[in-house]
Amino acid sequence: MRNILLTASAIMILCCTIVNAQTPAAIDLPVRGISIAAPSRALVDSFVVFINNALGPRKINTMILRVDYQYEYKSHPELVSENPLTKADVKKIADACRKNNIAIVPQINLLGHQSWANKPGKLLEKYPEFDETPWVKFPENYKWPNADSLYCKSYCPLHPGVHKVVFELVDELCDAFGATAFHAGMDEVFYIGMDKCKRCGGKNRAELFANELKTIRDHLALKNRKLWIWGDRLLDGNSTGIGYWEASGNGTQAAIDLVPKDVVICDWHYERPDKTPVYFALKGFSVITCVWNRPAVSVKQFKDMQDFRMDATDEMKERYLGVIQTIWSDAGKFLREYYADEIITPDQRSQAKSFRQIFPVN
Repeated sequence: MRNILLTASAIMILCCTIVNAQTPAAIDLPVRGISIAAPSRALVDSFVVFINNALGPRKINTMILRVDYQYEYKSHPELVSENPLTKADVKKIADACRKNNIAIVPQINLLGHQSWANKPGKLLEKYPEFDETPWVKFPENYKWPNADSLYCKSYCPLHPGVHKVVFELVDELCDAFGATAFHAGMDEVFYIGMDKCKRCGGKNRAELFANELKTIRDHLALKNRKLWIWGDRLLDGNSTGIGYWEASGNGTQAAIDLVPKDVVICDWHYERPDKTPVYFALKGFSVITCVWNRPAVSVKQFKDMQDFRMDATDEMKERYLGVIQTIWSDAGKFLREYYADEIITPDQRSQAKSFRQIFPVN
């Protein structure tokens, strides 16, 4: 009987060991990240405190910082938003991240997301000739969705003047942060290769997308910088059933076989834990799972990424880079949510709760 009890105890210890080996802390992910909008100037000091007190203790090592036009660009002052971050502000943020071993990947949305709801973004406001769809107007009473059920314009990738402008911004921003990687966005590109566009009408949309991606990638490579993008336009929204928001419905998905494999894919799915990281890895790309505001879904996605990495062949293991918590509110709203999160009634949808659950303080 004593031997039986010892055997049972040994089995229990073994089982506990196996369970513990599968907890988030047991399987290291190279990328533990957050994607967030750059703070307003008034919040820079609070943002630095957040980096030191929240990101550092959670061993966050990557920050996609969505800057767009909220920086005092010297190359194109006409594109600067109101109350932009100064070089001194950027230094504060960069120094705090460096102190906490956090790599900053600054972002400017390229190709898509050149407008929002009822007004163009800075690039198309100042350079309307870059617009892929100048016939899609913004009347004062315009409301989203427009007649196409879409909300964001694109620049025309074949306009002869667009790359000189956007690449000067990209270089200046990367230099300011000392960045070795840049995030170009490139998500939700609904307007591309439009028939009425005099430059790219009738052209293959996958080739247009792939060529634009390669143009950006090749420019970054001149200074040994890597390109990161959101991955939705490289997925087939129809055959997968994922739909045309988190995947493509206009043919750009074929670009996945036309682009360099050193591009890092940020694969976002927010309603379901779709297993698309495996697809990107099989295609030869390094991939990061991006989560949002459904804590249960985020935890499953985190566990999936651990499992992908743990069960993969040696050849594919290193392609599964990790997980990034995306924040789709301004930085100030998220900081308020984060600091209130422990005292408010739990909510099914919460960026802060998702962040806390996948990246607990060890």
